[in-house]
Amino acid sequence: MSKSSPRRPFGGKSTGTVTVIEARVHRSWARNARMAFVLTAVIAGLLAAVVAASYMHPILALFVGVGVGVPLGGIVWVLVRIWPVIRLLWWWTPEIGLAGLLLVGWVQLASHTPTLVTLLVVALVVGVPAAVPVIRHQIMAWAWCLVVRHRLRVCFAQFIIANQSGSLPLILWATPTPVGERVWVYLRPGLSVKDLEARLDKIAVTCHASTVLIERASDGNAAYVRFDIKRREVLTANVGSPLVDVIDPDTPTVEQAPQEVPTALDLPDVQAPTITLPKQGGTTDRKPAATSTANGSKPAASSSTAEDDVSDWI
Repeated sequence: MSKSSPRRPFGGKSTGTVTVIEARVHRSWARNARMAFVLTAVIAGLLAAVVAASYMHPILALFVGVGVGVPLGGIVWVLVRIWPVIRLLWWWTPEIGLAGLLLVGWVQLASHTPTLVTLLVVALVVGVPAAVPVIRHQIMAWAWCLVVRHRLRVCFAQFIIANQSGSLPLILWATPTPVGERVWVYLRPGLSVKDLEARLDKIAVTCHASTVLIERASDGNAAYVRFDIKRREVLTANVGSPLVDVIDPDTPTVEQAPQEVPTALDLPDVQAPTITLPKQGGTTDRKPAATSTANGSKPAASSSTAEDDVSDWI
């Protein structure tokens, strides 16, 4: 857990150290380790002293509580203190496992077989997957899953805002899909899906992909999300259909004249009613008969008179 020294001015040489864990994360987990030690030691010690007081003198029970609480607190301190290293090992667990299997397999093969047989087995193990397209594509798909996990971690560490303690989201696992990869991530406090949606274009560039989509992977937990990394478009490919083989190639074709495409709405069969406006007639002195409503009251006066032109209101 070394820190990188600053570059010296005027071409000075640096110490060449590489930063594995950032200083901010280092200090944060050191503080958390001290708090975890104190809490564990006090709680475990009190509980042990209370239980021991039932069988011995309270002073002796107090010493028993100290003897139980301090070792447990030390164990918790060690676990919390080295958690950044454990997390780093978790990130590289698949690669470490594959490298270990290959190394153990090579040592066992070289120690139990002649050199010619060893070279033949290695040629078969490497050559057959490279020659068979199906196996080769599957190996490349799973290899991209390993790469994408680290590229997402780079995104979270470089340009995605994390919480104040510097805890990065927990990248769980990745599986290949027909268009790319799918990665499940558990977000830490300080991030949400809305924050990540605004940076999907940058995530796609970092993952060497075309587009990246994100959605919640659980209805009951907003921190459990899923990244869909898209590298290719499968909908544009030609898909073979079994219906083509069902059609008889000897079936005669019938030529049909092209039909005219209507360009306007024409409904000659619909009988549209003819509306005629009343003509303006002369004045008359006859008043219209008064009508009454059902309750005996007079109707409201009309707003138009007989002299008005009806065409002005239409």
